[in-house]
This record gives sequence, structure tokens and C-alpha cells, in this order.
Amino acid sequence: MKQSPMFSGIVYILLGILFTYFAIQNVNDSGWGFFSYLLVLLATFDFGSGIRMILFHFKLKQMQKK
Repeated sequence: MKQSPMFSGIVYILLGILFTYFAIQNVNDSGWGFFSYLLVLLATFDFGSGIRMILFHFKLKQMQKK
């Protein structure tokens, strides 16, 4: 079963939200440490990948219409 880029993009966005939540909780508990920066980095990569996949989905749909 092949996943659409839209579904993958939404999953990446949800993971980015989850990592952001964990980073906020970690900063509130113990301040800015290595693990906090790691969580923020992972969230950033996930948000970027999610947005890229969603944009790719719309570009693919536009190319299929032509």
C-alpha cells in the first residue's frame, strides 16, 4: 500500500507538534539542556518535512490535471 504525500505530511506535522510539546515540558522541568535542543531540532526537521510533503502533494495534483 502506497501512502500519499498528504498523509505523510500530516504525520510529520503531528510528530513536530509532539516533539515541540515534549521540548516545552523538558524546558519547564529542567531548563535548556542537550535533550531540549535535540527535541527542538527534531521538531524543526519534522515541520520542514511535513510542509515539503504537503506542498509536493499539491504540486503533484496540479501536474496530474495538465
